[in-house]
Amino acid sequence: MKNQLILICLSASLLLTSSCAVNPVTGKKQIVLMSESQEIAMGADADPQIVAQYGLYENKILQDFITQKGNEMAAISHRPDLKYEFKIVDSEVLNAFAVPGGYVYFTRGIMAHFNNEAEFAGVLGHEIGHITARHSVSQQSKAILGQVGLIGSMILVPQIAEFADPLSQGLGLLFLKFGRDAERQSDELGVEYSSKIGYDAKEMAGFFNTLERQRAGTEGAELPDFMSTHPNPGDRNVAVSKLSEEWKKKLSLTNPKVSRESYLKKIEGLIYGEDPKQGFLENNIFYHPELKFQFNTPQGWNYQNTPQKVQFAPKDGKALLMMSLAPGNSLQEAASNLIQKNNLQVLESNQITVNGLNAISMIADVKAEQQQQQQAASVRTLSYLIQYNKNIYLILGASSMNDFNNYSQYFLQSMKNFKELKDVSKLNKQPERIRIKPVKQSGTLKQALNSYNMPENKQEEISLLNGMQLTDRVLAGSLIKILGK
Repeated sequence: MKNQLILICLSASLLLTSSCAVNPVTGKKQIVLMSESQEIAMGADADPQIVAQYGLYENKILQDFITQKGNEMAAISHRPDLKYEFKIVDSEVLNAFAVPGGYVYFTRGIMAHFNNEAEFAGVLGHEIGHITARHSVSQQSKAILGQVGLIGSMILVPQIAEFADPLSQGLGLLFLKFGRDAERQSDELGVEYSSKIGYDAKEMAGFFNTLERQRAGTEGAELPDFMSTHPNPGDRNVAVSKLSEEWKKKLSLTNPKVSRESYLKKIEGLIYGEDPKQGFLENNIFYHPELKFQFNTPQGWNYQNTPQKVQFAPKDGKALLMMSLAPGNSLQEAASNLIQKNNLQVLESNQITVNGLNAISMIADVKAEQQQQQQAASVRTLSYLIQYNKNIYLILGASSMNDFNNYSQYFLQSMKNFKELKDVSKLNKQPERIRIKPVKQSGTLKQALNSYNMPENKQEEISLLNGMQLTDRVLAGSLIKILGK
């Protein structure tokens, strides 16, 4: 078998610039399509795109914490010489992910759901494990890059999806659905790495219960959730618990750290859920308090909001509606840029006003490449470029030519209702935040939440945040999470 592998590597090296390499974790040879320097370059290229696409959550206490623990863990990993970077992404979705070359990201959503440092350390080790074992590189070598959960992947007509900015090669690595073997190995590395820096890795198993409970409620978010990108390898909790005990014995770890209270104090005031200042959807109207505009949105369409654009797609995947800033110093320049960038053939263009704002409306078709014309559906677009408060906003609707008349009414309803946001209650809307409070009296978690007047319809969600059931017992003086302003 060993000789066969050598022959395969020798054969592959004749075809590929990078051939067989020794896996840093297993010590075994594997076929990969890139060198370590290419892997590092891929991560360095993807990182600024990730930051631009999703934004970073500005919180010095949490950023210092994740950097400190990340560097501490990287130093004892199988690839300590990589230059690691650890960042918190400003997304409410519960996820953590890594890209090749040493870049690790946690959403503020997952930071809100950890209940101690040991849970965090286990997941941190899991993500570093994907990097040290070169899982993303191996996946790419098998040519199974995916784009899970993004608006672009919901669109059935490829030419329409192009307007949703399909992920580059680097960003595509975010949403690889790793195989069960890779997940199992990363679980093992998460246990090993977190144990080696002194944490109780058994807590990682408990956090997986939270992940399993959290499956619902992420549709339309800008990132897929953890369980969709990190499939359960089977008997995960049992395997992690067993491994954690083995590493405790191996390291003589008699008093491993959990650090519950210190972690909870770090996330006091963390924004939970959607941050209104970045724009929010309410009763089929999208509001943006910072930029002070609003517009109507189609009812029941999937919704995705990122720092760069807000997008909507119907359930049947046959159309796309998006709004973003348009580059250009004038409406005419912005229109010209739009035409050139998207290879549009203009059918109709008019100067108009939208609720007193100067605008250009434009109907245009996407010019298909000649070799694609036979198989590609012709795409028609309706665009409104609207000048408001020194910015030019683009609202663009796209569908196949055959479906355009069915969707143009939805596009127009949004475009014609773009206007200045004046409602003080929307302008001043505040996000929900994690608040850390002591239990007033021993009893159930539900009783503790009632003592802080948590709404009945929020209590199951808050129990998930606490990694508990509502019927679990809590002691007076112990700390719990509630939601507040």
